[in-house]
Parts: sequence; C-alpha cells; structure tokens
Amino acid sequence: MNEVNKKIGRPRSTQSHQAILQATLELLAEVGFDVMSIEAIAARARVGKTTIYRRYTCKEELVADAIENVREEVLIPNTGNFWGDIDALIENAARITLSPLGRQTVSMIISSAYSNSQFAQIYWTKYLQPRRQAFAIVLERAKARNEIKTESDPDLVFDIMSAVMLYALVFRPTIDPWEVYVRSALNLILKDAVL
Repeated sequence: MNEVNKKIGRPRSTQSHQAILQATLELLAEVGFDVMSIEAIAARARVGKTTIYRRYTCKEELVADAIENVREEVLIPNTGNFWGDIDALIENAARITLSPLGRQTVSMIISSAYSNSQFAQIYWTKYLQPRRQAFAIVLERAKARNEIKTESDPDLVFDIMSAVMLYALVFRPTIDPWEVYVRSALNLILKDAVL
C-alpha cells in the first residue's frame, strides 16, 4: 500500500462535536461543574471518550468552549460616538444575557469559575480577554474623537461595565429595564471620564 492510499484516521465529525458541546451544557446545568465528568459527557453525546480527548486536553477547556459556542462573536460597534457604541454593547449584552439560556449560562460561568480556578483561567483567556481587547478599540476610537479623557483605562472601564451588568442581572435593583439601569449606572461611573 502506498503512502497516498493510507488513511490517517477518521475526519472529525461536526455532528459529534456539536453533540459533545450540547451534552456538556446539559450536564453542567443538571449536576454542576465539579460532579460532571468526561465519561458522562461522552455517554450523553454518544461518542467515545477518545473523541473528546482528541479535541480537548481537560474538562475545563471543554466547558469553556461549550459556553463560548452559545455566545456570539465579539462585537466592536462603531456608531460614530462613545455613548452610541456603549448603547450598542448594552443592547447586544441584553439580547444574549437576558434570555433563559443566557441567564443559565451566566449562572454556570460564575459557579464554575468560583469553584475551579483552572476553568476561570481558561474562560478568562478564551472569552473575556478578546472582549476586553475589543472594548479597548471602542475606547481608543472615543479618545481619538476627543469624547473621553485619554487617561481612561479601557480594562478598568470594561470591568466596571461587566460588574454593573452582572449585578443588575442578579439583583434587579430597580423597576427600570435592565438596559436602562446599566446605562444610568455607567453614565454616573463614567461622568468624569467623558468630555
């Protein structure tokens, strides 16, 4: 048999991969991160454990990828002004986060990240860092348009915005819609940064 005819292995199935991600999310919701196992995920997805280990080195990486899979691409709005961009970010976050799946996902992320530092690190790297970097672009554009002070720290602003969004999601501090509360809080927090 010549080298050209040798099979290197079966190609990775998109259907199997989606089944793995779905099984991971279902088990995460049902039993939680710590109890969930690769064996249980494989059984639920009807694949072998080796199929999972070909794609992922650990459970934490798989869970981070499963959560990322239900999220959307990083949004970098460019409305032409700072508050227009902020409003676009808030609207996008509301659309993703306020759905039943979105709320469940946020709950899973917080619970899993709190109980497992390896998951928290992987999620930070795969999900939060790209969004922080995208938000930095929004802030740099606003600085270039002389809308905010040049010393404004994009990472700190992103962290504050994320904290306000999570707080409002969990506690519903006012009767105002979530988006209105988040916008009002950010307006107050950023009033000294905006020119």
